[in-house]
Amino acid sequence: MKTIGLIGGMSWESSLEYYRIMNEEVKRKLGGLHSAKCLLYSVDFDEIERYQANGDWESAGKALGEVASSLEKAGAAFIVICTNTMHKVIDYIEAKINIPVLHIADATAKQIQRSNMKTVGLLGTKYTMEQDFYTSRIDSNGIKVLVPNKEERNNVNKIIYEELCLGHLNHSSKDYYKTVIQHLVDAGAEGIILGCTEIGLLVKPEDSEVPLFDTTVIHAIEAVKNAL
Repeated sequence: MKTIGLIGGMSWESSLEYYRIMNEEVKRKLGGLHSAKCLLYSVDFDEIERYQANGDWESAGKALGEVASSLEKAGAAFIVICTNTMHKVIDYIEAKINIPVLHIADATAKQIQRSNMKTVGLLGTKYTMEQDFYTSRIDSNGIKVLVPNKEERNNVNKIIYEELCLGHLNHSSKDYYKTVIQHLVDAGAEGIILGCTEIGLLVKPEDSEVPLFDTTVIHAIEAVKNAL
C-alpha cells in the first residue's frame, strides 16, 4: 500500500471526512484491521483564506508547495489536496515535488463519464465557480458545466465560508442550496458537482432529483484506488 500525502485544513471539517472515507474504503477493500497509510499536513486555513481574499494566489501556492515538499520528504507516494479551490495553485505545488498530485477535477470527471452525462451543474466557492482552473478541467473531458447566476454564486460562497467551514449546518442554507440545484436542473443539468469539499456535509443525495457528485467522497476513494 502506498502512503497518501494529504494537504488538509481547508477546512479541517472536510479533511476529517477525507480521513474517515479513506480508512473506511481501505477496510472495505482489504477487510480485517486494515486502514489507510497516510500523512496529513493540516494548514492554518485563516492564512490561506487571506491569500484567497487578497487574490495572492502566488503566496498561497508557494505555501502549499512547501507543505507538499514536506509530505514527500516524509514518505508520501502522491499528494491529495483536500479542497477544490486550491487546485488553482496546483502548478506551484507540482513544481516543488517529484511525486504526482491526484487532481480532484480529473477524478470527478471520470465519475461523471461513467454516468454518461454530458451536462452538469457546479456548486463551490466563487473562485471554483467563476474561474476556469476547475471548469476547464471538466470541460476538457467533453462535459458541459453550468454555474448558478451571480447572486446565487455569492450566496453559495457565503454559506461555505461563514457556515460550513465553521461546522455550522443550517436548515435554511440547505433549503437555499436545494433551490439553486433545482435552478441548475431546470437549465439542463443532468447531475450536480458538489465542488467544495464542505458542501457534502450539508447537501445529501436525497436533496436532489438528479445525482450528486460529492467531490470529497470521489477524491478520497480515488486516493485509495491509487494507494492500492
